[in-house]
Amino acid sequence: MSGRERILGRVRRALADVTPDERPYEEAVARGYLREHGDRTTGRTVELLAENLADYRAVVHRCTARELPDLLMRLLAGRGSREVLVPPGLPPGWLAAADPVQVHDRTADTAARLDQVDSVVTGCAVAIAETGTIVLDGSPDQGRRRISLVPDHHVCVVRVPDQVVSSVPQALERLDPTRPLTWISGPSATSDIELDRVEGVHGPRTLEVVVLG
Repeated sequence: MSGRERILGRVRRALADVTPDERPYEEAVARGYLREHGDRTTGRTVELLAENLADYRAVVHRCTARELPDLLMRLLAGRGSREVLVPPGLPPGWLAAADPVQVHDRTADTAARLDQVDSVVTGCAVAIAETGTIVLDGSPDQGRRRISLVPDHHVCVVRVPDQVVSSVPQALERLDPTRPLTWISGPSATSDIELDRVEGVHGPRTLEVVVLG
């Protein structure tokens, strides 16, 4: 008998006296999650998002739609970026003032090629204020998952108020679980047994979030 069979056998024996629940799964599992702590204004929700993003060591910028092209130009110039990776559906006006060569993601591009790109600019699907989390879902302005994981510098644009929610339950209501979701809470980082933080292990070393609105 394999280890798998032994474990499943124990589970079956433990459940032998449990009366089957004939209700549909949606009814049998409680969904009364706390969706929001208190009544926040849109402004306070955005401020909380900015605070928690900064707590995760993301760099937060605020601007209007008119200011966005110049801000992105300055951010990329400040990094000395020579090439910027661009999702297929990124609004063309966002990088209208940018100097770096725009590299469009192609299926043939290898991880090594993407690693040579200095920066990537994307939109997002939703931003969660209470956790400081940005979620990408592979939409045209975000591109495939890999383009936000390989380059060392990620600039993500969050549109206010449309893409900002207070809590994870609110975010889940907006997201399609069949899409390739990437949940980002600050730059990629890990800590060893002595709690020495190392950034850029399995994703961008630097995350800059532009709160647009």
